[in-house]
Amino acid sequence: MQQYAPRRLVFNTLYRTLFATGLTALSTGAIAENVTNETFVVTATQTKHTTLSAPASVSVVTRAELEKMSVNDVSDAVRKLPGISINPSTTYGRKEIKIRGMKSDYTLLLLNGRRINSREALASNMGNDFDLSTIPVSAIDRIEVIRGPMSSLYGADALGGVVNVILRQPGETAAGEIGYGFEAPTEGDGGGHNRLSGYLSGPLLDNKLLGSVIVDGGKRDAWRTHQSVNPNSDALEARDTFNALTNLTWLIDDRQNIEFDTTYAKDDRDVLWNNYGASAHNIQKMERIGFGLTHNGNWEYVDTRLRAYFESVDLMDNSQLNNGKAYITQDNKTLDGQVSDYLGDHLITAGGEYRNTELQHSLNLRNGNVAVSQKAFFLQDEFKLGDLALTFGGRVDSHEIYGTEFSPRAYATYSLSDNWVVKGGVNKAFKAPTIAQFNPGYAVAACRGQCQTVGNPDLKAETAVSYELGTAYEAEHYGAGLTLFNNDIKDMIQVQTWDRVATQLTYENVDKARIRGIETSVWVDLTENLNWATNWTIVDAEDRSTKMRLKQTPKNTVNTQLTWQVLDNLATSLSYQYTGNQYLLDKQSKKTRGFNTVDLGATYTPIKHVDLKVGVTNITNEKRDYVATANDYFLSGRTIYGGISYKF
Repeated sequence: MQQYAPRRLVFNTLYRTLFATGLTALSTGAIAENVTNETFVVTATQTKHTTLSAPASVSVVTRAELEKMSVNDVSDAVRKLPGISINPSTTYGRKEIKIRGMKSDYTLLLLNGRRINSREALASNMGNDFDLSTIPVSAIDRIEVIRGPMSSLYGADALGGVVNVILRQPGETAAGEIGYGFEAPTEGDGGGHNRLSGYLSGPLLDNKLLGSVIVDGGKRDAWRTHQSVNPNSDALEARDTFNALTNLTWLIDDRQNIEFDTTYAKDDRDVLWNNYGASAHNIQKMERIGFGLTHNGNWEYVDTRLRAYFESVDLMDNSQLNNGKAYITQDNKTLDGQVSDYLGDHLITAGGEYRNTELQHSLNLRNGNVAVSQKAFFLQDEFKLGDLALTFGGRVDSHEIYGTEFSPRAYATYSLSDNWVVKGGVNKAFKAPTIAQFNPGYAVAACRGQCQTVGNPDLKAETAVSYELGTAYEAEHYGAGLTLFNNDIKDMIQVQTWDRVATQLTYENVDKARIRGIETSVWVDLTENLNWATNWTIVDAEDRSTKMRLKQTPKNTVNTQLTWQVLDNLATSLSYQYTGNQYLLDKQSKKTRGFNTVDLGATYTPIKHVDLKVGVTNITNEKRDYVATANDYFLSGRTIYGGISYKF
């Protein structure tokens, strides 16, 4: 254990130094102007707060910011936020969102506050950006990201954090937009990506019925690169996608409305995967359909919400590594509701949820189908004592297999001024094993077809206790933030390491794991038209029983960007991102070095209602090292992109 002492000493010293530096920097700015452009969030408490006052570490990506980016899905939109790392989850080129070094399984993805989930159909170790691609960028109004556990409100799967995608809602005025975008790598073969989207919204019956429809389709060719050890394999899979979302809102009266929404997504993928020098053909075709019905009430003393929604995922999985074609169906049925009301100076929010997941699998599941249900109740209290705002909450989850879990939360925000806050809290969270992980009749092809991973009925639910302490300052022309966080995880679930001999693996609980780190961020208006923003996240993640770092967790992530408003109708941006060293596989000898990317972009409005977007990503054509490419983890090369949209 002594060999780890110097590393810990350095980390602890840096931890304290950055904290002191951040507090000093923030204190020197306490005389600046008041904030003029506040952004509001609801994900942290299910009630409305500014990003500064919210009792959590919160980031928001707005619609205006999305329109300036080269974005294909939600992971692209959030990749430069503090505490976020976007790693390829498989050698297919798929991506996953990791928050504060936690696995993507611990990132809960919400759409308008409700779960999107096809992990049971895919199995978590196969990559799950099927969920991310379900949400067309053209449909997004904003994205709220909560860094840190939120099981006290959302239950299991929110052990690492929450990404809540909030869609554009129909309004009283007719509006529409049509857009086209493309991407084209400048090295390798293929990889071209074309997308077309349309949006239409407005009143169907004045003051009574509002409606909107969003359609989005894209086609991407497979991409090959000379970096691959197998020239006949793809570094990025081919994809054909189509998404359609509709919303009808009936305005019953000034106090209540009913929303009915539908979603449809089609996602077809085709790839030749490198399998130890041979090419294995993999085809996956997914269709997803969803229906939601919501009643919202804004009464004299209380706000209410009651909703029911259904999601069905059908997947055809045809891979040479699976030894057969699989037909999979996952049905998710959810009923939830909540009520908020003031009792004196206390804002009380209470709610409940019932959720049922049914899985049918023609190949991996021994009995063909399995169903799991769970129910929950949560209670939250928000109140103030002078400049001190306190939030206490707790949620009780009753899982059909894993029994009852209680997830409490306590958070405090102290306002030193209108612009400067100190905040921190403690959370307890849990994550129940998935069906694939606990069901002994569920066997997933692994080890590139040379073994299987079978469910373990003796698994325990993962639990975590998380602490964070931070401070943030927001003025009109500059701001800064610093947060220290620590997650102690018990019974973390991991797949056994393959010794290249065993033909069957299973899941196991790691006794203890610790993930701690520092998030810092600074932004400043250098001039009236020039803005600079940067953030730096340090993560120290290790298995406490083996003293080894957890895999696919970069130690450092840095993002910095200059934005220049050249003219009223022309804006440019130059950004840099560094992703630090990490272990790709379980064996400690597979450490891969960090890598850098530089992006350049511009948006231009030549005439009213028309927006143009052009740019280049990975200008320097950065490549990952041999440790990564030898295991088929590639960085997309220099890529040009462009787009045009017309709003009416």
